[in-house]
Amino acid sequence: MLKSDVIEKILKEKIIVIVRGVGKNNILPFAKAVYEGGVRAIELTYDASNPEKDQENAENIKMLVDYFGDKMLIGAGTVIRENQVELTKKAGGSFIISPDTNENIIKKTCELNMVSIPGALTPTEIQTAHLAGADFVKLFPVSTFGAQYVKDVKVPLSHIRILAVGGINEKNISDYLAAGADGFGIGSNIVNKKLIETEDFNGITELTKKFLKAL
Repeated sequence: MLKSDVIEKILKEKIIVIVRGVGKNNILPFAKAVYEGGVRAIELTYDASNPEKDQENAENIKMLVDYFGDKMLIGAGTVIRENQVELTKKAGGSFIISPDTNENIIKKTCELNMVSIPGALTPTEIQTAHLAGADFVKLFPVSTFGAQYVKDVKVPLSHIRILAVGGINEKNISDYLAAGADGFGIGSNIVNKKLIETEDFNGITELTKKFLKAL
Protein backbone atom coordinates (compact mmCIF):
# COMPACT_ATOMS: atom_id res chain seq x y z
CA MET A 1 0.00 0.00 0.00
CA LEU A 2 1.31 3.47 -0.89
CA LYS A 3 2.10 5.89 1.93
CA SER A 4 -0.55 8.29 0.63
CA ASP A 5 -3.12 5.47 0.77
CA VAL A 6 -2.19 4.75 4.41
CA ILE A 7 -2.71 8.43 5.29
CA GLU A 8 -6.08 8.50 3.56
CA LYS A 9 -7.19 5.31 5.28
CA ILE A 10 -6.31 6.68 8.73
CA LEU A 11 -8.21 9.87 7.94
CA LYS A 12 -11.21 7.86 6.78
CA GLU A 13 -11.30 5.18 9.46
CA LYS A 14 -10.33 7.51 12.37
CA ILE A 15 -9.43 4.88 14.99
CA ILE A 16 -6.12 3.15 15.65
CA VAL A 17 -6.28 0.55 18.42
CA ILE A 18 -3.23 0.56 20.70
CA VAL A 19 -2.31 -3.01 21.64
CA ARG A 20 -0.01 -3.21 24.65
CA GLY A 21 0.73 -6.18 26.90
CA VAL A 22 -1.37 -8.73 25.03
CA GLY A 23 0.14 -12.22 24.84
CA LYS A 24 1.21 -13.55 21.45
CA ASN A 25 -1.48 -16.26 21.43
CA ASN A 26 -4.22 -13.65 21.84
CA ILE A 27 -3.00 -11.00 19.42
CA LEU A 28 -4.51 -12.49 16.27
CA PRO A 29 -7.88 -13.40 17.85
CA PHE A 30 -8.01 -9.87 19.29
CA ALA A 31 -7.19 -8.30 15.93
CA LYS A 32 -9.88 -10.39 14.25
CA ALA A 33 -12.37 -9.23 16.90
CA VAL A 34 -11.71 -5.51 16.38
CA TYR A 35 -11.79 -6.02 12.62
CA GLU A 36 -15.25 -7.56 12.99
CA GLY A 37 -16.18 -4.52 15.06
CA GLY A 38 -15.18 -2.18 12.25
CA VAL A 39 -11.65 -1.03 13.12
CA ARG A 40 -9.10 -1.02 10.32
CA ALA A 41 -5.85 0.00 12.05
CA ILE A 42 -3.84 -1.50 14.91
CA GLU A 43 -0.53 -0.58 16.49
CA LEU A 44 1.51 -3.12 18.42
CA THR A 45 3.64 -1.31 20.98
CA TYR A 46 7.28 -1.96 21.71
CA ASP A 47 8.28 -2.38 25.36
CA ALA A 48 10.43 0.65 26.21
CA SER A 49 11.88 -1.04 29.29
CA ASN A 50 12.77 -4.30 27.53
CA PRO A 51 14.57 -3.91 24.18
CA GLU A 52 15.17 -7.67 24.10
CA LYS A 53 11.49 -8.09 23.20
CA ASP A 54 11.73 -5.86 20.12
CA GLN A 55 12.16 -8.79 17.74
CA GLU A 56 9.13 -10.56 19.21
CA ASN A 57 7.00 -7.46 18.67
CA ALA A 58 8.20 -7.22 15.08
CA GLU A 59 7.27 -10.88 14.55
CA ASN A 60 3.78 -10.17 15.88
CA ILE A 61 3.47 -7.24 13.47
CA LYS A 62 4.46 -9.55 10.60
CA MET A 63 1.91 -12.12 11.75
CA LEU A 64 -0.89 -9.56 11.46
CA VAL A 65 0.41 -8.13 8.18
CA ASP A 66 0.53 -11.64 6.69
CA TYR A 67 -2.99 -12.43 7.89
CA PHE A 68 -4.81 -9.20 6.98
CA GLY A 69 -2.84 -7.91 4.00
CA ASP A 70 -4.30 -4.59 2.83
CA LYS A 71 -7.55 -5.12 4.77
CA MET A 72 -5.99 -3.77 7.99
CA LEU A 73 -3.27 -1.20 8.64
CA ILE A 74 -0.65 -2.61 11.01
CA GLY A 75 1.98 -0.42 12.64
CA ALA A 76 4.18 -0.02 15.68
CA GLY A 77 3.79 2.08 18.80
CA THR A 78 6.14 3.34 21.55
CA VAL A 79 8.89 3.59 18.94
CA ILE A 80 11.82 5.33 20.62
CA ARG A 81 14.80 3.75 18.83
CA GLU A 82 15.74 3.87 15.16
CA ASN A 83 16.28 0.11 14.96
CA GLN A 84 12.61 -0.34 15.94
CA VAL A 85 11.64 1.62 12.84
CA GLU A 86 13.78 -0.70 10.73
CA LEU A 87 12.33 -3.82 12.40
CA THR A 88 8.81 -2.57 11.74
CA LYS A 89 9.58 -1.89 8.09
CA LYS A 90 11.02 -5.39 7.62
CA ALA A 91 7.90 -6.84 9.26
CA GLY A 92 5.67 -5.03 6.76
CA GLY A 93 4.32 -2.35 9.11
CA SER A 94 2.93 0.79 7.51
CA PHE A 95 3.12 3.40 10.28
CA ILE A 96 5.26 4.41 13.25
CA ILE A 97 3.87 5.99 16.42
CA SER A 98 6.02 7.43 19.20
CA PRO A 99 5.28 8.95 22.62
CA ASP A 100 7.54 11.92 21.89
CA THR A 101 8.93 14.15 19.16
CA ASN A 102 12.24 12.64 18.15
CA GLU A 103 13.42 14.10 14.86
CA ASN A 104 15.73 11.14 14.19
CA ILE A 105 12.80 8.71 14.47
CA ILE A 106 10.67 10.90 12.20
CA LYS A 107 13.39 11.15 9.57
CA LYS A 108 14.12 7.41 9.67
CA THR A 109 10.40 6.67 9.26
CA CYS A 110 10.14 9.00 6.27
CA GLU A 111 13.33 7.55 4.79
CA LEU A 112 11.74 4.09 4.90
CA ASN A 113 8.51 5.44 3.40
CA MET A 114 6.24 4.72 6.36
CA VAL A 115 3.69 7.08 7.91
CA SER A 116 5.19 9.07 10.79
CA ILE A 117 3.06 9.80 13.89
CA PRO A 118 5.21 11.24 16.70
CA GLY A 119 3.79 12.33 20.04
CA ALA A 120 3.64 15.98 21.12
CA LEU A 121 1.70 18.21 23.48
CA THR A 122 2.65 21.87 23.11
CA PRO A 123 2.23 23.97 19.94
CA THR A 124 6.02 24.19 19.64
CA GLU A 125 6.41 20.40 19.79
CA ILE A 126 3.56 19.89 17.33
CA GLN A 127 5.06 22.29 14.80
CA THR A 128 8.56 20.85 15.33
CA ALA A 129 7.24 17.38 14.55
CA HIS A 130 5.45 18.65 11.47
CA LEU A 131 8.51 20.45 10.13
CA ALA A 132 10.60 17.31 10.68
CA GLY A 133 8.27 15.42 8.35
CA ALA A 134 5.51 13.97 10.52
CA ASP A 135 2.35 12.97 8.63
CA PHE A 136 0.19 13.16 11.76
CA VAL A 137 0.98 14.35 15.29
CA LYS A 138 -0.24 12.33 18.24
CA LEU A 139 -1.56 14.81 20.83
CA PHE A 140 -0.73 13.01 24.05
CA PRO A 141 -1.88 12.84 26.79
CA VAL A 142 -4.90 14.68 25.42
CA SER A 143 -7.31 13.95 28.29
CA THR A 144 -5.16 16.03 30.65
CA PHE A 145 -6.35 19.16 28.82
CA GLY A 146 -9.56 18.00 27.16
CA ALA A 147 -11.33 18.64 23.87
CA GLN A 148 -11.11 22.42 24.23
CA TYR A 149 -7.31 22.17 24.04
CA VAL A 150 -7.57 20.35 20.71
CA LYS A 151 -9.85 23.09 19.41
CA ASP A 152 -7.49 25.82 20.63
CA VAL A 153 -4.41 24.18 19.12
CA LYS A 154 -6.09 23.52 15.77
CA VAL A 155 -6.88 27.21 15.25
CA PRO A 156 -3.29 28.29 14.51
CA LEU A 157 -2.13 24.79 13.48
CA SER A 158 -4.99 23.82 11.18
CA HIS A 159 -2.50 22.57 8.58
CA ILE A 160 -1.38 19.72 10.88
CA ARG A 161 -3.27 16.44 11.21
CA ILE A 162 -3.89 15.63 14.87
CA LEU A 163 -4.59 12.26 16.48
CA ALA A 164 -6.08 12.55 19.97
CA VAL A 165 -4.65 9.87 22.28
CA GLY A 166 -5.07 9.18 26.01
CA GLY A 167 -8.39 8.81 27.79
CA ILE A 168 -10.60 8.67 24.70
CA ASN A 169 -13.78 6.69 25.27
CA GLU A 170 -17.12 6.18 23.54
CA LYS A 171 -18.67 9.01 25.58
CA ASN A 172 -16.16 11.76 24.74
CA ILE A 173 -14.87 10.76 21.30
CA SER A 174 -17.50 12.85 19.50
CA ASP A 175 -16.43 15.92 21.50
CA TYR A 176 -12.83 15.51 20.31
CA LEU A 177 -14.01 14.94 16.75
CA ALA A 178 -16.04 18.15 16.87
CA ALA A 179 -13.01 19.96 18.31
CA GLY A 180 -10.99 19.10 15.21
CA ALA A 181 -9.21 15.81 15.93
CA ASP A 182 -8.47 13.98 12.69
CA GLY A 183 -8.29 10.58 14.35
CA PHE A 184 -7.83 8.72 17.61
CA GLY A 185 -5.65 6.22 19.37
CA ILE A 186 -7.68 3.97 21.66
CA GLY A 187 -5.98 1.71 24.19
CA SER A 188 -7.45 0.03 27.25
CA ASN A 189 -11.01 1.16 26.49
CA ILE A 190 -10.99 -1.39 23.65
CA VAL A 191 -8.06 -3.58 24.70
CA ASN A 192 -9.97 -4.86 27.70
CA LYS A 193 -7.64 -7.25 29.53
CA LYS A 194 -10.42 -9.09 31.38
CA LEU A 195 -12.23 -9.87 28.14
CA ILE A 196 -8.99 -10.98 26.52
CA GLU A 197 -7.95 -13.18 29.47
CA THR A 198 -11.32 -14.95 29.36
CA GLU A 199 -11.12 -15.12 25.56
CA ASP A 200 -14.37 -13.19 25.24
CA PHE A 201 -13.53 -11.84 21.82
CA ASN A 202 -17.19 -11.28 21.00
CA GLY A 203 -17.12 -8.80 23.88
CA ILE A 204 -14.15 -7.04 22.26
CA THR A 205 -16.11 -6.80 19.00
CA GLU A 206 -19.06 -5.26 20.82
CA LEU A 207 -16.77 -2.71 22.56
CA THR A 208 -15.33 -1.76 19.20
CA LYS A 209 -18.77 -1.30 17.68
CA LYS A 210 -19.65 1.18 20.44
CA PHE A 211 -16.79 3.43 19.38
CA LEU A 212 -17.74 3.27 15.73
CA LYS A 213 -21.34 4.09 16.63
CA ALA A 214 -20.18 7.05 18.75
CA LEU A 215 -18.26 8.39 15.75
